[in-house]
Amino acid sequence: MLDVRRILLFTEVARRGSVTATARALNYTPSAVSQQVSRLESEAGQPLLERHARGVTLTDAGRALAGRGERIERELKAADNELADFAGLRTGTLRVGTFPTVGASLLPRAVIAFREAHPGVRLTVRSARIAGLWSMLENREIEMSLMWDYDWCRIEREDSVVAPLADDPPALLVGDSHPLAGRSSATLADLADDPWITRADNHPVAEALERSCRTVGFEPQIAYEAHDYQEAQAMVAAGIGVALAPALALEGIRPGVSVLPLQPPAPVRRILLVRMADHALTPAAQTFAGLLRESAAVRTS
Repeated sequence: MLDVRRILLFTEVARRGSVTATARALNYTPSAVSQQVSRLESEAGQPLLERHARGVTLTDAGRALAGRGERIERELKAADNELADFAGLRTGTLRVGTFPTVGASLLPRAVIAFREAHPGVRLTVRSARIAGLWSMLENREIEMSLMWDYDWCRIEREDSVVAPLADDPPALLVGDSHPLAGRSSATLADLADDPWITRADNHPVAEALERSCRTVGFEPQIAYEAHDYQEAQAMVAAGIGVALAPALALEGIRPGVSVLPLQPPAPVRRILLVRMADHALTPAAQTFAGLLRESAAVRTS
């Protein structure tokens, strides 16, 4: 097997036409250069240079190898430039995962800032429920993902790295005609006798509601199971019942709905940035993670 470093050194000798000139240019001794060329000739099994008093000339094999060496130099330089482009965020692809409520709140600000600063990097975002996000992380379909957890279901996988971004406290949604509408805050106990609108399909917020109501001593009476927060708001406005929703899910409040901050005890969820432990973040991902932290700080301040 030919040694690439010796090939590159030999190519420089061929370019300069002299061992001495090469040694001077590279800050080597002439004997060190001659020794490396001799070892390369041994690896090649044939002479590559013809040495004479005024310098060197190449054999046919030497000219062929020097040509290969020049191509290797070009490829290495191209690789250096390409890696510099990635490191400088001038090219590449960044794939990020998210879930709907954060995709509609924290994420857009970070996406806009990233694209304005680094237009050469292709940013793609995939939205899914938690199980789908884990699958995409494990399959390397995404590099990192926004996720969430609650006190009773912390993400503690040994094969992942979890960075908290923000706390997302819940709020109560009541119709404008509700007796509590217009108050500065409320407790769950204040609504113990109200019918509730919750999330369908065993959504984690439904579990958060049930756990929180039991903590203060009642079982919520479920009047409607909504498939998204806009549907839940519509039912609140129609007077079907009251609802509990994370603050980040309340980007657009429809007419007829009042939002009341919830006094403790309240099921606060954590907004997280997650990656697999064996996957180091690229420069693009590190930059985007910083923008997400900035967006979370602004959104939750």
